[in-house]
Amino acid sequence: MSLDLSSIKNFQDAAVTVMGLGRHKKGSGIGAAKWLMRHGAQLVITDLKDQEELHDSIEEIMSAYTEYRTTFKDREIYQPVFVLGKHEADNFTDVDLVMQNPGVARESEFVLLAKEQGISVESDISLFFRYCPFPIYSVTGTRGKSTTTALLGEMLKHLHPKTVVAGNITRSPLEDLDWLLEEKAPVPIVLELSSWLLESIEGLGLGPDIAILTNAYKDHLDRYDSFESYVRAKELIFQEQKSEQVAILNADQEIMHDIAGRIPSKRVHWFSARVLPEGMNGVYRDGDQFVRRMEGEVKPFAHVHDLKLAGEHNIMNALCASLGAHMAHVGDEDIHASLKSFAGLPGRQEILGEVEGVLFVNDTTGTSPEGVMAALKRFGKGGNIVLIGGGSSKGLSFTELGKMIGEQCKFVVVFDGTAADDFERAIGDGAPTVRVNSMDKAMKAARENAKLGDVILLSPGTSSFGIFKNEFDRGDQFIAEFQKLQKK
Repeated sequence: MSLDLSSIKNFQDAAVTVMGLGRHKKGSGIGAAKWLMRHGAQLVITDLKDQEELHDSIEEIMSAYTEYRTTFKDREIYQPVFVLGKHEADNFTDVDLVMQNPGVARESEFVLLAKEQGISVESDISLFFRYCPFPIYSVTGTRGKSTTTALLGEMLKHLHPKTVVAGNITRSPLEDLDWLLEEKAPVPIVLELSSWLLESIEGLGLGPDIAILTNAYKDHLDRYDSFESYVRAKELIFQEQKSEQVAILNADQEIMHDIAGRIPSKRVHWFSARVLPEGMNGVYRDGDQFVRRMEGEVKPFAHVHDLKLAGEHNIMNALCASLGAHMAHVGDEDIHASLKSFAGLPGRQEILGEVEGVLFVNDTTGTSPEGVMAALKRFGKGGNIVLIGGGSSKGLSFTELGKMIGEQCKFVVVFDGTAADDFERAIGDGAPTVRVNSMDKAMKAARENAKLGDVILLSPGTSSFGIFKNEFDRGDQFIAEFQKLQKK
């Protein structure tokens, strides 16, 4: 019997399986488990990783359990059961609800088993959409979604200092749901949604008030059988919207115009790096000005040179965040102030500093070839870059990236993994390479091949799995190695 999700109160005593715990302390798996435990669910937490790999996550859950037993005297708080290193079928058939972490494929035999038994499969995002009383603004895309989400959040903080920024940006919105339910006046909420999280709201009938699609490039082809399937998953950000809700798309990509013809919103707006064609509402760049056109009225609202974020790709991120903020009723003065002050997120072309005249840049979230190419374009001067890249395959082509590496890189350090052969093959004779299996070896090789005026750039173009826990662990290890060099 599937759980009645019409009220949060129905989670008390319900048997719930959380599938995929994850390693982010406030991420989807841990955030969902804590919220469910707080509301009296009897949890089975199952993950293919073992106890040693998930040690910190388990500690976080058990610490929360101890806290909740003391805090919530008005309800039964159950100690969670952990099933690690495997999944067991009865935890998907003999329960009231299955919570699916975004790292778990929807084609998983256990997810399908639960659905066959008529058991609801939810995510932290789908539950948040069900219960959140305030407008939700969502951002997706292959590149730029985290920066756009964070920048939009900064702009919305001018409206409300408690603005929530969550989702794929490593924070589950369930961490904030309970206090939001106590608020009397609306609090803006910005959610970064990956294609996997979007799949969990399909068919829910609840869409974001403002939905932004930054762009669509080939990515995650290890998870999707084609680029078309991947794009369809991205389109889900619009498919649950009502006609009066706002859709924002990238006018500079042809595929976006096809998508616009399939979405229910009657309020489609565009952003572009060049002047928009007549009749299109949205924002665009015109020389040094950011310009907004709405119903024929044209108004400059900021200068490109005021943008604190560097790189051409960030002009597009600034444009779509500005348009989203305007549609959410943020004033131009506040939008302009945020563009001037927002410095970006860690791990995204993050300049760490110099050691002995060599610049170190952490771009660990550059997990696609396009991401690496954006970093090479920004920092490259025709052969001054020592690149640290490679890792676990996502089924992507490195051909174009290989050509650019030949133009911009003097040396490439390649992390061992399922993508390493393809990565090296694409580089060919473009630059010498060496393969390593740890960050300290990567940094040693990079330093040996860098001289005054060069850039050591961590921008992998691949997944992190294998050598690292996740992309953030990879970035943290790079920063730690840099900090060791500073102390020498």
